[in-house]
Amino acid sequence: MNIYLLFKSLHLIAVVSWMAGLLYLPRIFVYHVENEEKKEATNIFEVMERKLFFYIMRPAMILTWVFGLILIYLNGIEIFSQLWFQIKIVLIVLLSAYNDFLGKCLVSLKNSTNTKSAKFFRIINEIPTVILIIVVFLAIFKPIWG
Repeated sequence: MNIYLLFKSLHLIAVVSWMAGLLYLPRIFVYHVENEEKKEATNIFEVMERKLFFYIMRPAMILTWVFGLILIYLNGIEIFSQLWFQIKIVLIVLLSAYNDFLGKCLVSLKNSTNTKSAKFFRIINEIPTVILIIVVFLAIFKPIWG
């Protein structure tokens, strides 16, 4: 068995799981904000948000990083000298910060201190999509800039 392909597969599975959460959680926030006067509905959204964030997104983000770091080790540290990889790392750090921001939004919704609108959550829902597209093209094409 090729150990590199094993960890690459595990990395991709973790990325897909993490991205699913990053794309879905803001959507739940939209429904939560739009139904904040309905306590029964918001209670359901809070359970959904908490389970998605803590049971899927956070573990998937951690596994994405762990398997990614293993792949870096297997590829060799010199991969950091490649511009496409540097850009990719910056984007993944931004996605991790976005993940943490969503965690803060989750807490503010639970504590009824949220000041963000449903429109805000609809707009920020596009952030991981744009980053995903760029990262995929970087990882597949590995462009070389002179």
